[in-house]
Amino acid sequence: MGKVTGFMEYERLEEGYAPVAKRVKNYKEFVIGLNAEQAQQQGARCMDCGTPFCNNGCPVNNVIPDFNDLVYRGSAQDWELALQVLHSTNNFPEFTGRICPAPCEAACTLNINNDAVGIKSIEHAIIDRGWAEGWVRPQPPAQLSGKRVAVVGSGPAGLAAAQQLARAGHAVTVFEKNSRVGGLLRYGIPDFKLEKSHIDRRVAQMQAEGVVFRTGVLVGEWPADSKVTNHAQEQVSAQALLQEFDAVLLAGGAEQSRDLPIPGRDLEGVHFAMELLPQQNQANAGDKLKAPIRADGKRVVVIGGGDTGSDCVGTSNRHGAVSVTQFELMPRPPEQEDKPLTWPYWPLKLRTSSSHDEGCERTFGIATKAFLPGKGKDKNRVAALQTVRVQWSGGKMSEVEGSEELIPADLVFLAMGFVAPVGQVLQAFGVSQDPRGNARASTAEQGGYATDVPKVFAAGDMRRGQSLVVWAIREGRQAARAVDAFLMGHSQLPR
Repeated sequence: MGKVTGFMEYERLEEGYAPVAKRVKNYKEFVIGLNAEQAQQQGARCMDCGTPFCNNGCPVNNVIPDFNDLVYRGSAQDWELALQVLHSTNNFPEFTGRICPAPCEAACTLNINNDAVGIKSIEHAIIDRGWAEGWVRPQPPAQLSGKRVAVVGSGPAGLAAAQQLARAGHAVTVFEKNSRVGGLLRYGIPDFKLEKSHIDRRVAQMQAEGVVFRTGVLVGEWPADSKVTNHAQEQVSAQALLQEFDAVLLAGGAEQSRDLPIPGRDLEGVHFAMELLPQQNQANAGDKLKAPIRADGKRVVVIGGGDTGSDCVGTSNRHGAVSVTQFELMPRPPEQEDKPLTWPYWPLKLRTSSSHDEGCERTFGIATKAFLPGKGKDKNRVAALQTVRVQWSGGKMSEVEGSEELIPADLVFLAMGFVAPVGQVLQAFGVSQDPRGNARASTAEQGGYATDVPKVFAAGDMRRGQSLVVWAIREGRQAARAVDAFLMGHSQLPR
């Protein structure tokens, strides 16, 4: 694969970024992708390694050596074929090529003692050229099955499943509670990481393939005072879907944020990350918001060291925050992973995002004990965090004596992950839940994504809990195969 000696001749090339001073003034994507020559050089680094661990490192099992080799060959026909190879396993490489953490690169054989092949950047280059050249076209089915499928949720799992089922000839209707399609892709990921035109382009393709999208529709029974009902114009009962459709796939996201129930939690200025991020994306789309959360001129503390916390950092910097501090409960990871110990698995190491580079103080091994109010007219607003340093030993955490400290803050975002999908949908269908609140549904090896309710399936975060976009796409594709087999007695859809 690639050039036989390419891995010895060429270094890894990283995608570039627009300068910080320029990119923090807007919400546009700022990654500078590889040009054709650079992508060809990266493809040349792919080794003829015999056992391509990258394939298994990738949740959708992308056929990575094949499209690397095609890009290395370099002709327009080779690039178009590379896109076909990429699409054979991944419905939406423009999503994963931008926001996937690239576990495939961690598993790259070259990564044992060198820098991995830039697989993600090659994927990014292939799909962007595919759109530019007009190679991405609707693929309507040759014949219809006469079967109807409802997909609840239009995130990556729901979209992937809907596209696969439509191409198999089924009449697919996707239900989304928000006014626009995309789920957490649209409302959870900042525009500067994923511009929403990419979603709109895929939705147009899927509509041409026969998929029907119904937005502003809540499925199940929801209380009138629920925040969710503010976004919807109508409600549809679970029973109505079961009567109208031959199969129902539940593919909603894990939207219940992990809380921090400590003194002062109810103070103004303490918010979940998923209060900030959807609002900003809605504002970018032109929606009018009442009293949106703003970090202008404020001291911001983000609690949680993962991707969602990083997204809060980048958004706060674009608002014009005075300072941004990010807390992480765990100790600071090593700068470099222990490759002989971890390869080909996802390693533990310090990861610095583009948002961190824009301005952020990161503090590890710290816990928040209380949110403290201000004085006078600010007595109901957060003014500081009472913190303590923590240390870990044998998997147990203990506080460091004498390390208490007050950290000033005008705005706090809780970004500590998500605990479960919204329970109302599962309860409406009577689907059993596991101890974490996810739908109990069989795996592909057990027969596939079926719940204990006849003709109801579950996939993505709804089934496996909070996870990556690439895992959601895999789940959606596999669930589509399971639904197709249920409806037709067999399935030719790929796993």
